[in-house]
Amino acid sequence: MHRTANAGRIAVEVARIAATPDEPAERAAALLEPLHRLLPFDGAWLALCDEQRRGHRSLVSTGWDRPAAAYLDGPVLVDEIEQLGMIGSRTPLRVADFAAPASEFRSWAECLLPAGLREGLGMCLFAPDGRHLGVLGLFTSSPTMPSDAARDLLAALGPTLAQAVDPLRTIAVAARLVRSATAAVIVTRTGAVLALPGLPGHAALCPGSPVLGAARALLDGPHTSFLLAAPAEPGGYLTVTVLDVPDHAPRDASAIVVLSPCGDLHGLTRRELEVLGLLIAGMHNNEAAECLGVTQRTIATHIEHILTRLDAGTRALAAVRAQRRGLYIPPALLRRDQCTS
Repeated sequence: MHRTANAGRIAVEVARIAATPDEPAERAAALLEPLHRLLPFDGAWLALCDEQRRGHRSLVSTGWDRPAAAYLDGPVLVDEIEQLGMIGSRTPLRVADFAAPASEFRSWAECLLPAGLREGLGMCLFAPDGRHLGVLGLFTSSPTMPSDAARDLLAALGPTLAQAVDPLRTIAVAARLVRSATAAVIVTRTGAVLALPGLPGHAALCPGSPVLGAARALLDGPHTSFLLAAPAEPGGYLTVTVLDVPDHAPRDASAIVVLSPCGDLHGLTRRELEVLGLLIAGMHNNEAAECLGVTQRTIATHIEHILTRLDAGTRALAAVRAQRRGLYIPPALLRRDQCTS
């Protein structure tokens, strides 16, 4: 029977590691020490779901050779996790709890048993909002079944372990660094939208929204920002900040899009903000005039006002300053009766 008399200390240590600002892989590696005190394992695997390739992405994989590590990240274990009912349970599973001998499961017959492993504890990890984040496996060379106390302690640690490795958690922290952030989402390469823990969504951030299309198109570097006309909001606008995703983000993530109240508009009118968007897009006066359905002289007058309000000597400098400050409305967000290119 495995000792869990130090259960309180283990729980405190796991919580401390989960709260650190490190990357998920660093937190996962640090978790091995308290988890080894819970169950003296000979092999450990902590991995995130990779739905795009129907497999896993290891954060920690130790106790076997490289081919075995690659095997665990493949689709076989995904199928067996579903077969064993682990996705519908928050209780860790022991080999002795399997409905059939371990040798009848491919991952054990082809990988774990040949590696000298015989027992252990495995559990799926879930975020508070129900997202299936990944899986934890602690494996022993001893055939002795882990105790009920060890199993129950691991189950109790499940939410904290999930918090430690949740890739969206660190992204949400980055989104909240945007001053007065009121809403945020992650946009995937296919245009899907993922919610961020701790920040609500917004009607302007729904799948297919032109705001998301503009955000993905305009991000060229670590971040960019622009304005969204929002008459119901104080000031009449929202600032849209677009952040590049960190390395540990889900592999199909494309950008983080954050909404916040707009700052000082420097006296720029909506039409002037639209003209700035056209200038940043590289349009000449005649193209901007045609796009907005006004005369070139009207565009020239708007540009004169813009130069004064941004204290810029040239239209090129005005465009650069507006782009750096996010003081423009992208052409893609002009009204439907205006140009959208």
